Amino acid sequence: MIKVLIVDDHKLIRKGIIMMLDSFEDIKVVGEASEGSEAIRLSFQLNPDVIFMDISMPNGLDGFQTAKEIRQQLTHVRIIFLTMHEEEAYIKKALHLGVSGYLPKKRQKNNLYESIQQVMKGQLYYKTEFPDHLIELWKDSQKKKGALTERELEVLRFLVLGFTYIEIGGKMSISPKTIENHKANMMSKLEITHRYELIQYGLRNQFEIQF
Repeated sequence: MIKVLIVDDHKLIRKGIIMMLDSFEDIKVVGEASEGSEAIRLSFQLNPDVIFMDISMPNGLDGFQTAKEIRQQLTHVRIIFLTMHEEEAYIKKALHLGVSGYLPKKRQKNNLYESIQQVMKGQLYYKTEFPDHLIELWKDSQKKKGALTERELEVLRFLVLGFTYIEIGGKMSISPKTIENHKANMMSKLEITHRYELIQYGLRNQFEIQF
């Protein structure tokens, strides 16, 4: 039996999802939450296998923050975002957080059960307007990005903003030579050879490096 938790601030949407899953004998909806903090509490209490979660939620914690908190403690849980957002930045953020599925609400009707089956096999289930091969490219990019340290990401943020090595060193209390070493390490990890490519990478991933 696969245990499912539903997280959405709209009661009618939660009830609709429950009705659609109710006909499957191997699925059991064990709880529902209307906002992030409640979702975290119920996740720890009920230990679900799969969580369907909206991204935009009230009272401070959005889906991204909630998913991060849950996955830090319950690494086995598969999270599937059900959302109105199909923007590239949102999808990349979901991949970065290790979210297993991404399903726009307008496409959810015939895909809920299929999404559960696929993520339970350890596979991604991203049904967006972007083709699967592009999702895979973004996933690989996020793996590389995940290899960068917090210090390197901080250096990258300053480089993208146009700061010189001396200016960055002054703000971070490190030498320009150390900045150069951080830059070289990032380029090696990201498998790029030119500084402008590093800047382009930073601009493409600005959602993750917190401008």
